[in-house]
Amino acid sequence: MATLLHIDSSVFPGEASSSRSVTAAFRETWEEQHPQGTVIYRDLAANPVPHITADAWSAGYAAPSERTPEQSAAFAARVKLIEELERADAVLIGAPMYNYAIPSTLKAWLDNVLLLGRTAGETPSAQGTPVIVVASRGGSYAPGTPREGYEFVQNYLEAVFTGTLGLDLDFIVPELTMAPRNPAMSELVSLYEASRRRAFEDATTKAKELAERLAA
Repeated sequence: MATLLHIDSSVFPGEASSSRSVTAAFRETWEEQHPQGTVIYRDLAANPVPHITADAWSAGYAAPSERTPEQSAAFAARVKLIEELERADAVLIGAPMYNYAIPSTLKAWLDNVLLLGRTAGETPSAQGTPVIVVASRGGSYAPGTPREGYEFVQNYLEAVFTGTLGLDLDFIVPELTMAPRNPAMSELVSLYEASRRRAFEDATTKAKELAERLAA
């Protein structure tokens, strides 16, 4: 049966987080389709991975026999994360927008799994693996909006997941999530509600479609 790598990075728990709520809906549908499958779960807010260090970085370019004990330990932590990605038949990531970018905890995970000659390069080891990213945001940064130029989440993740890791990327974008809590955005509440409904519908639909695709 298929293995799903599920990563959340929101600092907010449960239903207080739009990205966690949508990834939970995706995962629930996925598990209904794969009751005997495996889910590898990482909550990067509760259990952050180490930020990349000089030892962890340089170990990737040194022969095992030449690594210091510190390099070996740091590299072993990277390899564990890389192997989880390589084992996955599909990847689900919650990536809320904080200050126009992804959470630093998710960036740390990416820095660890990006390894030239293995996950990156001419033949990336996880190439073709489907990845669904729930890219929630408090406002809207869609084309044609006043803050279109501040969209650094989807652009960055497109470059990393598609351009570098060779993954098959798809987005779900719940937007305007601050509208119910910000009086200045009150006129946008209906648009937020529509976006939220669409995000949950997309999560269910994409989980089913992906399950069928992997089973075929």
